[in-house]
Amino acid sequence: MCGRNSLFIDQQDLESAFDATVVADGGYTPRYNIAPGDGLEVITSEATDEIDRFYWGLIPPWADDPGDGIINARSETVDEKRVFQEAWESRPCLVLSSGFYEWQSRNGGLKQPYRIFREGGPAFAMAGIWDEWQENGESRSCVTILTTEPNDLIEPIHDRMPVVLPQDEENRWLSAGPEERHELCQPSPGEDLDAYPISTRVNDPSNDSPQVIEPKESKQSGLDEFSLG
Repeated sequence: MCGRNSLFIDQQDLESAFDATVVADGGYTPRYNIAPGDGLEVITSEATDEIDRFYWGLIPPWADDPGDGIINARSETVDEKRVFQEAWESRPCLVLSSGFYEWQSRNGGLKQPYRIFREGGPAFAMAGIWDEWQENGESRSCVTILTTEPNDLIEPIHDRMPVVLPQDEENRWLSAGPEERHELCQPSPGEDLDAYPISTRVNDPSNDSPQVIEPKESKQSGLDEFSLG
């Protein structure tokens, strides 16, 4: 599962990191709390030198409402699901991120949110697929994020994680065929990512400020039994 994202790197650094230019309508605005139904910055195989913004939630062709968009697709079975088959075959994309959020269940109590990010890296790319939804003259480019089994870092927090691509495999994801892309859908090496608990401020998507990513003021992290790298 990946149900919340962020991208707050400066535009110049973003374009430099991915060797691409922002072309999204309205330009680029740093975001600390991107929720399903918002826009995600993406790079597609059709325009590898452009950073566009697509609706987060791949909308089935038969859907009447954009709110029916699917935000995640299991990489293990994505080629078996009719809703994803065409996008999987020919529409890979990179979903850009400064860090995503997951919630850890804690003995039936309130879930503890965590920020997961690439330490030492200004931004990274998650594996996605995209499609074009059309209904009653309306057209919308939409995207879903692929997920896989959790690595050692994520497992105590959640039972799924997004496919975080190694930097040297990002171009390969865009150019590869379906079989090769399946091989890339692996849990990210544990040492590649880091995580820390944050406040429940992130639970409300209207909270979209740097305060969202501040570490929680608590001695209990909930991850005492393993190192965060």
